[in-house]
Amino acid sequence: MLSRVADSIYWLNRYVERAENVARFVEVNLNLLMDNPVGVEQQWEPLIAVTGDRARFAELYGEIDAHSVINFLTFDTRSHNSILSCIRAARENARSVRETISSEMWEQINAFYLMVEAAAKNKPDDVESLQDFYAEVKMASHRFVGVTNATASWNESWHFGRLGRLLERADKTSRILDVKYFLLLPSVRAVGSPLDSLQWIALLKSASAYEMYRKVEHTISPTSVAKFLIFDPHFPRSIKFCLCRAEESLRKIAGTDELQSRSSERALGRLRAELEYVTFEEIFQQGLHEFLDQLQRDINRVGDRIYTDFIAPPPNSVLVPAAEPSNGASNGASVESEPSAEAMTQAASARSA
Repeated sequence: MLSRVADSIYWLNRYVERAENVARFVEVNLNLLMDNPVGVEQQWEPLIAVTGDRARFAELYGEIDAHSVINFLTFDTRSHNSILSCIRAARENARSVRETISSEMWEQINAFYLMVEAAAKNKPDDVESLQDFYAEVKMASHRFVGVTNATASWNESWHFGRLGRLLERADKTSRILDVKYFLLLPSVRAVGSPLDSLQWIALLKSASAYEMYRKVEHTISPTSVAKFLIFDPHFPRSIKFCLCRAEESLRKIAGTDELQSRSSERALGRLRAELEYVTFEEIFQQGLHEFLDQLQRDINRVGDRIYTDFIAPPPNSVLVPAAEPSNGASNGASVESEPSAEAMTQAASARSA
């Protein structure tokens, strides 16, 4: 499979998933705002933290309020993580591989793009219109995934798309959980209060996890919510589920046996194995924030190694036996010097603009 095609399909799916997750985060905050509990105005800053765009937001807007955060995350093309920017990038990636994806996939991503562009021109500013828009973004993402699964061959190309989508989803689940634990509550006094319960429910809803959570847990508690979103083996947005399925797709792409594997397989396999065997008590001893922060670094490292292994492999590269050490990959240091696949995609989009 051509590295250009793999890169485009991988990022096409990551960008669609990213747009959906941004819509989820903002929509849930709007619902909290309608309930109007004391201190809900402070809930907008964590959304900037989730996307990792604090410096960019401060440069463009300065003061944090509902209107500026909503615009920054939804329609501002100066933010690479806004819904509009993500769908533009997704469509550009789809356009570059139209000969590979199905016509139904192209039609769906194009319709998604036109819907978001139309909304950007009209700029809905009342809560009800915004809620309708975010709901449509989520449904458009679901339609794209459904059309992909129904019309594309489940071959190497399909697995690259699935891999991108699942890594993006695992990353965003970890980020929103991390933010809730450390930034969302306005004060320590709010722990256990009605506002606290509303926020944990909002967190579950942001991952479409509330109904499935209540089927296995009868009460809302921070520990139970965190366990569910990290470890549940059946819920499609839990971190463990995403990483296990991502590893399946990576194995299909690589086609290697247990004795030989690429660095991306070893990195993802290590990460998945850690979630298999670590206990929640051990996570709390380490610190939940520290655990999730390292998890995000490890997911990013997997993405970098996928780029190195499949998108731009070094000259004369060979597979290395899986038993060999991973050159310090577990110590949190950066292991790749090549530009990331996302950076390459952004550069290509900028050149074609």
